[in-house]
Amino acid sequence: MLEAPTNSPASRTEAGAELPDELRSDVHLLGTLLGQVITETGGPALLDDVERLRRLTIAAYEHGAEVADDSFASAEELVDALSPARADEVARAFTCYFHLVNLAEEHHRVRVLRSRGASPAKQQEDTISQAFARLSAEIGEEKAAERVRGLRFHPVFTAHPTEARRRAVSSAIRRISDLLEERDELRFLGSDSDGSAAAQELTRRLLEEIDLLWRTSPLRSDKPTPVDEVRTVMAVFDETLFTTVPRVYRRVDEALQGGISGTVAPLANPFVRVGSWIGGDRDGNPFVTAKVSRQAAVIASEHVLLGLERASARIGRTLTLGSDTTPLDAAAATLLARLGSADESAAAEIAQRSPGEPHRRVLLLIARRIEATRRRDADLAYTVPDELLRELRILQASLVAAGAGRHAYGELQHLIWQVETFGFHLTELEVRQHSQVHRKVLAELAELEAGDEPSELAAEVLDVFRSVAFIQERHGPRAAGRYIVSFTQSSEDIANVFKLALAATGPGATPPALNVIPLFETFADLQAAPRILAEMLEQPEVVELLAGNGRRLEVMLGYSDSSKDVGPVAATLALYEAQSQIAAWAQENGIELTLFHGRGGALGRGGGPANVAILAQPPHSVDGRFKLTEQGEVIFARYGDPDIAARHIDQVISATLLASAPSTESRNANAAEKYAGVAATMDAASRERFFALVKAPGFAPWFARVTPMEEVGMLALGSRPARRGLSVESLEDLRAIPWVFAWTQARINLTGWFGLGTALEAVGNLEQLQAAYAEWPLFRSMIDNVAMSLAKTDARIARRYLELGDRPELAGLVTDELDLTASWVTRITGGAELLERKPVLQRAVKMRSPYVDALSLLQLRALRRLRDDARKPDSDEAAELQRLLLLSVNGVAAGLQNTG
Repeated sequence: MLEAPTNSPASRTEAGAELPDELRSDVHLLGTLLGQVITETGGPALLDDVERLRRLTIAAYEHGAEVADDSFASAEELVDALSPARADEVARAFTCYFHLVNLAEEHHRVRVLRSRGASPAKQQEDTISQAFARLSAEIGEEKAAERVRGLRFHPVFTAHPTEARRRAVSSAIRRISDLLEERDELRFLGSDSDGSAAAQELTRRLLEEIDLLWRTSPLRSDKPTPVDEVRTVMAVFDETLFTTVPRVYRRVDEALQGGISGTVAPLANPFVRVGSWIGGDRDGNPFVTAKVSRQAAVIASEHVLLGLERASARIGRTLTLGSDTTPLDAAAATLLARLGSADESAAAEIAQRSPGEPHRRVLLLIARRIEATRRRDADLAYTVPDELLRELRILQASLVAAGAGRHAYGELQHLIWQVETFGFHLTELEVRQHSQVHRKVLAELAELEAGDEPSELAAEVLDVFRSVAFIQERHGPRAAGRYIVSFTQSSEDIANVFKLALAATGPGATPPALNVIPLFETFADLQAAPRILAEMLEQPEVVELLAGNGRRLEVMLGYSDSSKDVGPVAATLALYEAQSQIAAWAQENGIELTLFHGRGGALGRGGGPANVAILAQPPHSVDGRFKLTEQGEVIFARYGDPDIAARHIDQVISATLLASAPSTESRNANAAEKYAGVAATMDAASRERFFALVKAPGFAPWFARVTPMEEVGMLALGSRPARRGLSVESLEDLRAIPWVFAWTQARINLTGWFGLGTALEAVGNLEQLQAAYAEWPLFRSMIDNVAMSLAKTDARIARRYLELGDRPELAGLVTDELDLTASWVTRITGGAELLERKPVLQRAVKMRSPYVDALSLLQLRALRRLRDDARKPDSDEAAELQRLLLLSVNGVAAGLQNTG
């Protein structure tokens, strides 16, 4: 079931034939077992309906025009003829298939990564070792090593609602993935023949898990609360990041020191810092309160302390080094005595279990202190992470003195790196609030009479600052303190935060330590950024902040709203220009700048490969530091598996290192200057085209009608509301995430490409544009990202959605621009079709598209009836249609993957 046929002559089958044998085997197995489960639960007729629709959408995708049109029409007729219950079942079948294929692809990616890691001849590109070698060749090894020691990678996890899967579904998928790993082991041992007892047992367990996936409702019954979102993302830390980060540090140290890494003190500094907006981002989310922020910090602290406790106990149990071969030095002996006197009963028990093993006793008693910190036992607990680090380093020094360098700088060093990276807080909770809210509250406070109670909004805003103070006091200063001001439009917006902090703490009290970060989102704000930053330097609070932190400043750039404001092309160019000007301003003023990129998963929100984007940035805009938001399905795609997470961090940090190489900076600066005229032409033409669409009378209601935007808001995806008002009367009413998500669901992906075709047509010189593609990294990244976005569109499906709006002039604008953009992108990249030069990605898109088409047809069936003005469905039918639509939304999101 649900796999590429082997005898079809078309390109999609060729793509299937190109699948690696192991991946094809996994997909075949999972598809066959899913077919068996569907037959067992729904009968042969259900599987027959699924298979008929599958064959028709494949034929419609890969045959000539006449056959394709007939097949597509037949597929539409089949979908329309299904009963509501059967339509639901068919939608769920295709959605389950995508979940299984996604996990098979991820599993194969891990398989490939492990194979490369085990074979020096297969080492992948874009690694820290390669980046270090290249940088050393340009600036010398000593300077390159210095830059490595100054690296910083700072992902910030957010809870924006683009992860459509329920946690129960994700858990089932993870268990199936574990069973695929067991299957690999059987294959390696030669025990995977169908008749073997081990293979039969594995098949039974796979069927059980796939049956569970099939029977589990894909739709959440209730929206998750912000605290639910905090707990969900904790799985990434528990299962992946906590153990992956020290592995990455080890790779960096091996690049610097080679084979002696692990026997001598590391040269690599811990460069990862993990931030979180989950439980802190209250911009437009009334459910994120000061109480929630405190809860988020407590939950994160519990997880990291439990992780540190288990790691120290595990390593401690292995330190069975005898006192005769590895004696304690004087400092460690003093530490053991002090730990023993503070926890006498535990010390006696551990001494009895570890006679003559003093280093083991020290680390097991340290584990007890970490446990006490988690339980908040004040008599035994550490007050700050630095206390724990001091004790671990005393233990490490004792091992070195006794000649046990491998134990000092092996697993114990990993534990030290974990403490240095995560502290006792795990994530650095960041607060975000809209500048308009600050202005409103300050205006209210100015008018309050003595004894008057502030409004609910004002009271909550003030309580946020008290929560930050609480978190800093309980979990350390790194646990909170960054405060992002969204829609920063003047330096006064920054000053307002400090005013509110003082108002919250009251006269004579010390407000929490705050690092206030401006967020520039709209096109106008990006242009005004250098002026606003210059004015910030005149504010006493900012002067004091810079004096105390070594003149370090963060500035955040918004990708989503700038793209919604002026279109993806003009926004990309504006963001580059803003970064260039801000970096130049920082250089002139002696500021150590960190640009914080508010990127989403989809291309319309700054998505695409992060390492490619880093290497296309202006000179001095990176300088060894990269901070970005990671959200929705991107969190689990990049950090859900340890091997994939390690590879992602490796790629990003290698690009961060190379971004400041003289050759990279020179190339980017020269290309920006050479193609400045092209950029200006593209900017003006793309904005004019974008405005012709989005500023057309009645555009916003039309958009809501031709996409499932309203219904997306019904999905229990995240705690944050999908729009600002009760209805969408203008584009400003809509948040950037559902704006992107809805266009993706309609198979148009407009937010990733609209305006580019007109921009390229305005330039008009193919030879010049091909030269720009070869020489200008920003342009190449833009073109490649749009090629991927276009490959995931489907003009035939898109036209069906656009017909729902009864505005042929607007539909024509969209389809004309789609055709024009595809034509120019194909010619510039030099292929006969999109993604021809990226065969792996092209293969994946071709394999998936017909199955996504099937779900889109089911979604269209529901949407047409819901939009039928002549015969509105009654409440029961409307409920059935909305359920089918939401099921299809889950499936399309799983099939397309980067949806929001």
